[in-house]
Amino acid sequence: MTAEPLPLGWLGIFRLGLVQAALGAVVVLMTSTLNRVMVVEYALPASLPGLLVTLHYAVQALRPRFGHGSDAGGRRTPWIIGGMAVLAAGGALAGLAVALMGENFAVGLALSILAFLMIGVGVGAAGTSLLALLAARVAPGRRAPAATLVWVMMVFGFVVTTAIVGRLLDPFSPERLLLVVGTACAVALLVAILAVQGLEGTRAAAPAAPPASFMVALRAVWQEPEARQFTVFVFLSMLAYSAQDLVLEPFAGSVFGLTLGESTRLASMQHGGVLLGMVLVALLAPRSGMPLRFWAVSGCLASAVAFVALVVAATLGPPWPLATSWFALGLANGVFAAAAIAMMMQLACEGGPGREGMRLGLWGAAQGIAFGLGGLAGAVAADVALWLTGSAAAAYAVVFGVEGALFLFAARLAMGIQRGPATAHKSRPQEGLA
Repeated sequence: MTAEPLPLGWLGIFRLGLVQAALGAVVVLMTSTLNRVMVVEYALPASLPGLLVTLHYAVQALRPRFGHGSDAGGRRTPWIIGGMAVLAAGGALAGLAVALMGENFAVGLALSILAFLMIGVGVGAAGTSLLALLAARVAPGRRAPAATLVWVMMVFGFVVTTAIVGRLLDPFSPERLLLVVGTACAVALLVAILAVQGLEGTRAAAPAAPPASFMVALRAVWQEPEARQFTVFVFLSMLAYSAQDLVLEPFAGSVFGLTLGESTRLASMQHGGVLLGMVLVALLAPRSGMPLRFWAVSGCLASAVAFVALVVAATLGPPWPLATSWFALGLANGVFAAAAIAMMMQLACEGGPGREGMRLGLWGAAQGIAFGLGGLAGAVAADVALWLTGSAAAAYAVVFGVEGALFLFAARLAMGIQRGPATAHKSRPQEGLA
């Protein structure tokens, strides 16, 4: 019999965080740098990069298939490296496609569609297998801080990449764009390969039974009541979480009269609140003795209260302390997000054995589809509400009220998920440093 591998220590968790940072570095080039080039330098409609990013999210529906593949093989590393290779190639191709748009728009658009499909496939394959490896190899008591560390490192990848690439692209030229984006993608792939090298080991885990077909495995996971309920929870909560993205800053400008710079600073405060909320969960959850379900429900309820405050803000206008409301919303969202990710890792290991990747793929697909729909749904809902009411303040109040209701419903679903950290686990060897 093959000995059970040691749980990952903080060095191993940090190495997986480097992979997540590399993944985020490539994705942020698509959502930030190439988005700006298409809209500003080439004066293309803003809906074009929006549709391409939505296409990347749509491919996330394949995550269960990728998770099943890594389950059947018994090893996650080939899927992580393979997914990162596809992601990096797609990112480099996207840079080439956007560079070509200035000369031949049709060719550039066709290549962009292919590139964003590759980006979606790469994110799905690498991200799902990375979370499955993290879930299977992190001790239960470390899941909340591990989830926070990996998420914060992804944000770190966003920040470092945009800062460096932004400097290197000035002055802009298509040739410089191709060189900088291609180099960034190559560096990200190299970092991911070095970070994951030897972390999992060279021997595949022996499956408990011959691997089932994809549809059989998917049906088996969907028949697990908690997996099914958690899928709905992830979709609704992430829909509410992402629907604010395209709504908050326009709300601040049209109702409160804030300038672009002022609303951007408020958005930065909100993101700071998200980070603080995640750090609080990482620090307090392991010591509190409360199940992760408690923190997820608390984050959802607090998010709902924050949206109610924004409904009041839309009703009262400038006298309301908008900065405080935005920070509170970010803090509540951070608590919810950290707890939800940690619950995802926990539940992936507590169902039937050998299907951790399938479960995480199913929940990752729900999250990706929700993110793809959320931003668009929030903006469309605001437009429809404005058309019906004739008042921008009333329109935003309606949208915030709907988002708050979604978080309330998500909290109700989370309360019904019974397993928590107190669930019995098999004894594990002492944590190692790998």
